[in-house]
Amino acid sequence: QVQLVESGGGLVQTGGSLRLSCAASGISLSSNVIAWYRQAPGKQRELVAVIRSGGGTNYATSAKGRFAMSRDNAKNMVYLQMNGLRPEDTAIYYCRLSGTAIWGQGTRVTVSS
Repeated sequence: QVQLVESGGGLVQTGGSLRLSCAASGISLSSNVIAWYRQAPGKQRELVAVIRSGGGTNYATSAKGRFAMSRDNAKNMVYLQMNGLRPEDTAIYYCRLSGTAIWGQGTRVTVSS
């Protein structure tokens, strides 16, 4: 059974940093496209970043220059390093096996002004 588990969320002040982690079981992350999404209160879930099997990444405009997605093949984990956080980054962040209905349970990020 494929399972994704996020961690690393929390409360941070504007301008602060967090690193989110997504641990996988039942699947090799290095062979798949993995995405980070977020859902802010009252808003639709939106794509934040993607990492492809070859290691290439793409980012939403709102994340470019501030967020960096990476992968540790040995640990079978992906990460989202978030710097320069803003109140509008407040959301629940999810990792997803791209193109499937396999999502993690989410980790909450709150950025205070």
